[in-house]
Amino acid sequence: MTALSEFNIRTNSQTDWINITNQVQKAVSASGINEGICVVFIPHTTAAVTINENADPDVPRDVNLALNLISPDRREFRHGEGNSAAHTKTSLVGSSLTLIVTGGKLLLGTWQSIWFTEYDGPRTRKVHVRVMGE
Repeated sequence: MTALSEFNIRTNSQTDWINITNQVQKAVSASGINEGICVVFIPHTTAAVTINENADPDVPRDVNLALNLISPDRREFRHGEGNSAAHTKTSLVGSSLTLIVTGGKLLLGTWQSIWFTEYDGPRTRKVHVRVMGE
């Protein structure tokens, strides 16, 4: 049994972290699947998805700081849209996650949340959720 859903997110700034755990859990609940896996996919080249801490609001700030050190905007970049640093950050973070579903709920650690990460906003973005199992 499988179920596919999608939802939109509006980001508010050039770099933005949005906790999407509740929206993904709603997709899992609506699927009626109790045991299986959930794939979260971001169909964009300058936005990503990750699992990280949900308790300290400084974590997204600190991760963005580290990513900016790894991939700062550089004059040497040739990409015509001027967002090569965003493409690099997205490649580092990733465009999908696979999560375990048990008892109809996402299996996440105490401090974990699913974060949509924006690197070239503000924009309206899509999130696809596929739930597979029994």
